[in-house]
Amino acid sequence: MNPDLEIARAATLRPIGEIAAKLNIPDSAVDPYGRHKAKIGADFIASLEDRPDGALVLVTGINPTPAGEGKTTTTVGLGDALNRIGKRAAICLREPSLGPSFGMKGGAAGGGYAQVVPMDQINLHFTGDFHAITSANNLLAAMIDNHIYWGNALGIDERRISWRRCLDMNDRSLRSIVGSLGGVANGFPREDGFDITVASEVMAVFCLSKNLEDLQDRLGKMIVAQTRDGKNITAKDIKADGAMSVLLKDAIAPNLVQTLEGSPAFVHGGPFANIAHGCNSVMATRLGLKLADVVVTEAGFGADLGAEKFLDIKCRSAGLTPSCAVIVATVRALKMHGGVARNALGPENVEAVKRGTANLARHVENMGKFGLPVVVAVNHFTSDTAAEFEAIREAMAAQGVEAISCTHWAHGGAGAEALAHAVMKRIDAGASAYKPLYPLEGKLADKVRTIAREVYRAADISVPDAVARKLKSFEDAGYGDVPVCIAKTQYSFSVDPTAMGAPTGHTLPIREVRLSAGAGFVVAICGDVMTMPGLPRVPAAESIYLRADGQIEGLF
Repeated sequence: MNPDLEIARAATLRPIGEIAAKLNIPDSAVDPYGRHKAKIGADFIASLEDRPDGALVLVTGINPTPAGEGKTTTTVGLGDALNRIGKRAAICLREPSLGPSFGMKGGAAGGGYAQVVPMDQINLHFTGDFHAITSANNLLAAMIDNHIYWGNALGIDERRISWRRCLDMNDRSLRSIVGSLGGVANGFPREDGFDITVASEVMAVFCLSKNLEDLQDRLGKMIVAQTRDGKNITAKDIKADGAMSVLLKDAIAPNLVQTLEGSPAFVHGGPFANIAHGCNSVMATRLGLKLADVVVTEAGFGADLGAEKFLDIKCRSAGLTPSCAVIVATVRALKMHGGVARNALGPENVEAVKRGTANLARHVENMGKFGLPVVVAVNHFTSDTAAEFEAIREAMAAQGVEAISCTHWAHGGAGAEALAHAVMKRIDAGASAYKPLYPLEGKLADKVRTIAREVYRAADISVPDAVARKLKSFEDAGYGDVPVCIAKTQYSFSVDPTAMGAPTGHTLPIREVRLSAGAGFVVAICGDVMTMPGLPRVPAAESIYLRADGQIEGLF
């Protein structure tokens, strides 16, 4: 059995009301979903508006490798450690998607003694949020086709329908389809396609909305099609925004669960950072900030994707001011960035670690461009040696940054207390001078270029004529002063997933752009990244099954 699963099943979970009480959430605001998970009511959330915010800590990481980094595990361990040293801390995470759970990696709820629980429920249907988002997205798709079927009063050009259906599963066969086949009773055949739910604009709107009113307003602004003369058609024009809001009314309430040590954790929303903006919901983060001294949150994948979008999109949109960033690395992952093959990571290799720190150093430098003080958390593996950690410590010291070895996987919050003290030192010093990387004013291509040069260290971007015309059309329609959300591979600073370490001088090719008017950003799709992933040759689903006693095996 997987050790993470053994540890989770051996734990004694506390009733969710006890966890809520740690943040002074009254029983009347707790809507239980069973004994160990709950949603927090909107009226209570609204009543907190005038309270001051606690400190916000972002946990991010190096570019991920098959060796593993443990960003979620570190987020949980740090939250537990902050509570151990006397702070009232809450954790804010994204909900796992079924796509990767049954595809590449199994569950995503931390590991070892630094987990959020009940992990099997969190990794599967949880409180049904993703199903509600999928249903709202596809209701809108159905209403668009239905509007055309019954006369097309809005004059929608069927060739210019941009709204796509979605499904929370990796299914490459649905990326591009032709629908409405079978005769006149089934509508007008047209090209269509599916994105994975976590890449949908409804997911982005869900995660960036401040309340139900903001949610419906954003849903209504989503552009779904154009007329023959280029006029934008929105979800509000289709009269779908109200019904979509009804489907999302319960889902928008943040979910409360707990860590193995009983720390409160809000797990809500779940956009991927390689193809979306990669952060948990604004509502959950803001709720945590009103109730806790410190909120520890995570942004997906490496800092070049998740942290950049957290800082340029989420924080700017929600008016959040982070106090500190923690960048997670492992000795094993740095060896891979230093050129060592996955099957040769066991033996000590100080020189490879030194080479690999170029990737970590660049992420540290990038966080400095946003004005954030940084602490490096080295997630400890038993095969790590003192000399290998010392190579990391020295490389970070040369940049004026502290690197701390953390053993939270094995020891829970106790293994991250040194990290917690280092984070509190930065918070108490008030060292944050947070600022976005670029202003909202200006050309959309220039914003992409700024990210490419400053964060990815690219020489330039390439913009095909068709993409340039589309960007200009967005600007002409009044959507120029918005942030950009870059979709690219998570494995490298470049669009080549095999270019590890810290590549420079490459070109960032923009393949496609999409306007997410409700979310409030433009998506730039770069390289070969797909908004509907496919399953690997041997999907994780092949090893997932139910035991005779009803317990799930193989998910973790």
